[in-house]
Amino acid sequence: MQAVEAEKKGEGNENPMREVILDKVVINMGIGESGERHQRAYKMLEELIGQKPAVTYSKMTIKNFGIRKGEAIGIKVTLRGEKALKFLKDALTVKEMRLSKKSIGDGYFAFGIAEHIDLPGVEYDPDVGIFGMDVCVSLRRRGYRVERRRRKNAKIAPSHRVTKEDTIKWLESMGVIVE
Repeated sequence: MQAVEAEKKGEGNENPMREVILDKVVINMGIGESGERHQRAYKMLEELIGQKPAVTYSKMTIKNFGIRKGEAIGIKVTLRGEKALKFLKDALTVKEMRLSKKSIGDGYFAFGIAEHIDLPGVEYDPDVGIFGMDVCVSLRRRGYRVERRRRKNAKIAPSHRVTKEDTIKWLESMGVIVE
């Protein structure tokens, strides 16, 4: 009886496959040099996130910058699930819950944090220094595994992809002002 009444009111007609969900948050720090500064940044990010970051290496030698091919020059970490959502909320408070439309695309958005000490709960330590980071966020709908799985993979229909408007709507539901 309640299901019939709910159906008449239009409640419960929302398709759960159309829901936009957070896929992953990737944090990238380009240090630009290896050595002690790179190690400090690595430890700082590991303590901040609670997860072991991956080291990124130079692809070519650039003499003007003093970078050799194969030298460790950056770090990155991928967050998923609750950990990703928690970090994203903290990172958006640094940006004062405002993002530009230029930084939003079809199912993704990105922004930078100039100083890691702006994040809530992080205090300045002169031994560590100050580091900036890029935060890249991917959104998806349920069912995207169909395209990535090994057996019987298939294409995702264009109507099921996350558009720029869907991304903006998801951000506004999080309380972010898109300018």
